[in-house]
Amino acid sequence: MTMNLFRKLRHGLAKTRDSVVGSIREAVGSGRLDDAVIEELEEILITADLGVDTSLALCERIRARASREALAGDDVLRALREELSALIETPATENASPPADPERVEGPYVTFVIGVNGTGKTTSIGKLAYRYAQAGHNTLIIAADTFRSAAVEQVAIWAQRADVDIVRGATGADPASVVYDGLRAALARGSERVLVDTAGRLHTKTNLMAELEKIDRVAKKVIADAPHEVLLMLDGTTGQNGLSQARRFSESIGVSALMVTKLDGTAKGGVLVPIRRELGIPVRWIGVGEAIDDLVPFEPALVVDAVFGDDETLRLRESIAEE
Repeated sequence: MTMNLFRKLRHGLAKTRDSVVGSIREAVGSGRLDDAVIEELEEILITADLGVDTSLALCERIRARASREALAGDDVLRALREELSALIETPATENASPPADPERVEGPYVTFVIGVNGTGKTTSIGKLAYRYAQAGHNTLIIAADTFRSAAVEQVAIWAQRADVDIVRGATGADPASVVYDGLRAALARGSERVLVDTAGRLHTKTNLMAELEKIDRVAKKVIADAPHEVLLMLDGTTGQNGLSQARRFSESIGVSALMVTKLDGTAKGGVLVPIRRELGIPVRWIGVGEAIDDLVPFEPALVVDAVFGDDETLRLRESIAEE
């Protein structure tokens, strides 16, 4: 783990940590944990968007633990961290463990990036391209959101910042044609990573869903097994709405991984937990800031410690990070 990763998480999830931990400490006080306090904990966790099912399961674990040992004050936070770590590492769905993002790729590894407008999709594509470029991958962005000239210009700026290639079409051009040309360029240039920026869409818009299916068909004419990944962007500030949105997208089209953005701007970062446990789609990346390197891989244990960790846990994480 690099020194920056845990610190970025701590800083990026500060609003969630301050809100949740502050409320829990106020609820618990210095007294023993009883049923009334546990009910208050349930409400706090649900408010932080851990989800009803996850919050109830977590509090049942805390209730059982309180019957075996005395829990008071910061002991409750420690117990919550430990029990939440156990919950998040044993997802309720079989498919919730993320496949490893391949470090080495042969030929273009194609990722379609989808989501509704306003999720930070284009910005996050630039940040992801930067990560891949810094890791030594020959990376190409295909600007297939041709409905908005601003979207093409924005992704072009991010491609320049990340120092990666870009293929773009004219405003109003057929997105599938842009993808076709882009993938041919990727083959010719020996690109290892290809990120396809698609137009923001709702799953209820039949014409846009049909367009995405067309892009998929055309991509396969160039690279038979493309796309290798369909990455759905979710805005972390929308809380449980993001979870519902992900469910609907996954029912409409194939979604293989998620990126949750803008977690630095919300006190509801707990939505990561039900996404991980309940949805069956792995969270691959999370956005914790506006800088180009503020996109980090989702590591459940680090996220739990960043929010619930006590002073001893934080010192341990920092010491590991500095090694």
